Amino acid sequence: MDMSLVMAAMAMQAGNTQQQIGTAVLKQNLDSQSSVLQLLQPSQNAPAANNAPGIGGVLDLFA
Repeated sequence: MDMSLVMAAMAMQAGNTQQQIGTAVLKQNLDSQSSVLQLLQPSQNAPAANNAPGIGGVLDLFA
């Protein structure tokens, strides 16, 4: 077999491995960012922790 074909096949395999590693790292980064955003997102049902009961609830504009 010609040595240039062997080298080309090895280079293709190395590129494929690098792409798989890059994809795995990117997915891991996206997952960690998603976790951080979930922690930072405030709860939609609960009022702020330092407010008295009834503060931050529904406001009746037509009363």
